[in-house]
Amino acid sequence: MLFDWHATLVDTMDAMYYALDEVLPRLVELNLIERLVPAGRSKTLEDAKLVKYVREHVRLHPKIKAARKISRTDIFEVLFGDDQEAKGIAHREFDRCYARHFGVVRPLEAGARQRLGELKDMGIRIGVLSNRSRRFMAHEVYTVDGTGWHELFDTMVCGDDVAQRKPHPDLILKALDNLQLAPGPGCWYVGDSTTDVIAAKTAGVTAVFYNGAGWNQAWIDKIFPGTVRHPHLPDGVVANLDQLVALARQFRVERADA
Repeated sequence: MLFDWHATLVDTMDAMYYALDEVLPRLVELNLIERLVPAGRSKTLEDAKLVKYVREHVRLHPKIKAARKISRTDIFEVLFGDDQEAKGIAHREFDRCYARHFGVVRPLEAGARQRLGELKDMGIRIGVLSNRSRRFMAHEVYTVDGTGWHELFDTMVCGDDVAQRKPHPDLILKALDNLQLAPGPGCWYVGDSTTDVIAAKTAGVTAVFYNGAGWNQAWIDKIFPGTVRHPHLPDGVVANLDQLVALARQFRVERADA
């Protein structure tokens, strides 16, 4: 079972949004304003509004910052779409800014470490993936909860370990290669964003959407429309890690009975 890190296992929202506050005003200087997704090309009306606001104000709308539910990866996906070069520039600038704010990391759920331990006790190998650079990710993994969770993970793959970050499948495929495993439905990738689901489906593994933000079903249906242009759908949705552990136990029982 492979996990996304930010907003799936831990909360680093403050540092992330502080860094975004520095990155977005620099879009003009970075020659990225003209590379924002053109009008009419966004996936949803909400995405189009986000792009329009950033184009006009070079910052996030206060409501988005207050809600703190969208990751920087999803924000860059909304802003730049299929422009991989533009996203690469934005991610590099984000890393530069994030270096001034990272450090404090908290479990997203109070019992997260225990839930991961329960999965390990079932004999499940666990990996953690992130678009974050290794210098940030390693610090967070080794310091969360005061003592770190590094011993829980059989592999850790970071954004600068691969050629392309999520939503490309490189992180997942690298983790499986590290574990000497082939992609398949027996591998679950658990993440909180549309980019996580796209990466999982593209990699050929089971996509589990972690709905820790508490989106209602109407919103989930909107961000995963299942259209020709946006075909990727999660194979399962969980609201918390308790549900994930229960789903894993159920899956193991059904496999044993088959």
